[in-house]
Amino acid sequence: MGNRSLKRVFLAFQLALGALVVCAHPALAQTVAASAPAVASTLVDSASNPYGLGALWSGSDLVARTVLILLLIMSAGSWYIMVVKLLEQAKMGKQAKAAQAFWSAKTVAEGTQALDADSPFRFMADAAHNAVQKHDGLMGHIPVNDWLAMGIQRAVDRINSNAQGGLAFLATVGSISPFVGLFGTVWGIYHALTAIGISGQASIDKVAGPVGEALIMTAIGLAVAVPAVLAYNWLVRRNKAVMDDVRAFGSDLHAVVLGTIKA
Repeated sequence: MGNRSLKRVFLAFQLALGALVVCAHPALAQTVAASAPAVASTLVDSASNPYGLGALWSGSDLVARTVLILLLIMSAGSWYIMVVKLLEQAKMGKQAKAAQAFWSAKTVAEGTQALDADSPFRFMADAAHNAVQKHDGLMGHIPVNDWLAMGIQRAVDRINSNAQGGLAFLATVGSISPFVGLFGTVWGIYHALTAIGISGQASIDKVAGPVGEALIMTAIGLAVAVPAVLAYNWLVRRNKAVMDDVRAFGSDLHAVVLGTIKA
């Protein structure tokens, strides 16, 4: 029996147990029936909360709504990059383990074919092979050791650039989203105080609502910034570990290819 079937059986058991208890205790049934209108009234009141996000959106002008949309876009973009980069780093970690089989091959070409087509280690092996093949013409005046090192280093730099993709967005979001939220708060408080001044009513209920809604902007900005900063630092550290494996493979590849050329 699957998890869904178990959940359905458990739910049916709870419903049957509740019906049994209510039937066995008529007083309890009357109490539940009497409390139903109060519960419904509470739900309606919470749905029409004048100090929630719904009231903030409905009572905002174009600038405040633009700030909210920007914060939403930055938050969605940050979480998307977090997930994508985490999957990419996990994939590179698996490819680094699979690349150890490269050194068991009899030739560099055989070891290259054993690597995945989208593997960064395959990309470095192909770069080393191309460097050897294109060592002619004016490039032939460059010592083969230096030319091979240049080709592998270009491949490593390309891999590093791809691994860093998206991290600048996380850093930007972590830096500016609190200020974007603060701008929304300042703008909201300004309009709230203007409205209070026009109405001439400065009671606590007239001040608390608009000012409280404006302060939500700062909270949203911080809620966007904190995960972005934490994810940026975490992904940078994981990138460093992955790139250490890439550079180590490139260094060993340079020595192996150079040895096969001289042999």
